[in-house]
Formats: sequence, structure tokens, C-alpha cells
Amino acid sequence: MRGPSWLAAGAAMAAGVAAIVVFWPENADPGALLRPDHAPTVARGEALYEANCASCHGISLEGEPNWQTRRPDGLMPAPPHDETGHTWHHPDRVLFDITKYGVARAANLDGYQSAMPDYEGVLSDTEIIAVLSYIKSTWPAEIRQGHDELNRRYAGRAQ
Repeated sequence: MRGPSWLAAGAAMAAGVAAIVVFWPENADPGALLRPDHAPTVARGEALYEANCASCHGISLEGEPNWQTRRPDGLMPAPPHDETGHTWHHPDRVLFDITKYGVARAANLDGYQSAMPDYEGVLSDTEIIAVLSYIKSTWPAEIRQGHDELNRRYAGRAQ
């Protein structure tokens, strides 16, 4: 009866390898979570961005006016996510954590107040990655390349 169990183990291994090949990002650089060159991920991310983020960050990723100046309530306006903002100054992991957990928790800023909600329990990790992948897909090539390098440096520090 060794044959059937060996066959089952082989099939399970083949399925695992297939899953890695299908789902492993093309940009599997160390530190990279985003998939800005994967059209299905970007399309899903665009729809999720429009439904969850555009009301504050703008349909064209332009952010709120005067985004670098505190509002009368003391909170910062939503920054742009296009090349004019600072989103691309942060590695993938930081962007993911800010989106999932909110600014205060992600940056361990006890008592920091932000208008940015956390999306934990609202969007899945895969959906957050899709949104961020969509955002990155809109950046000019030189900014994307710089962001890729930032991810590599960030991953090197984490090891």
C-alpha cells in the first residue's frame, strides 16, 4: 500500500509548487509585497481604492488640498498617493502596516491622532496589497525603480 500514499504525497507537492509558481509575485525582490505589474491585482486594487480610499485621497490619487498643513481640528489632511506625495518614500511593509493598522499603531505613536482609519477587518491582507499595488502602478518608472531600491535596502536592514 506504499504506492497510493506516495502518489498522494507527490500530488500534494506538485500542487504546492504550482501554487508558488502561480501566486509568487514577479517582483519577488526582498521586502517587496506589491505587484504593480500584475494586471489582475492592479485592476482589483483600483476598484478597492475607488470604494475605500478615493473619498479622502482623491479619485486621481491627488490627496486633499494643503495636505502638509494641519486642519483646524489638528489632524493632517489625506496626502496624495501620486508622485507628488510621499507614499513612495516608504517601503511596502510600512505602507501595508499603515493601511492595515492605522498610522498610530503602525508607527508605534501612542496617542497620535489621525483621520486615517485602519482597515484591519475591513480589507483582507490580499486586498490591501492590491490597493497598494494599484497606487504604485501609477507612479512614473523612475519613482517605481527608486521605490524598489528602497524595499531592497529596507529588507537588508530587517535581516
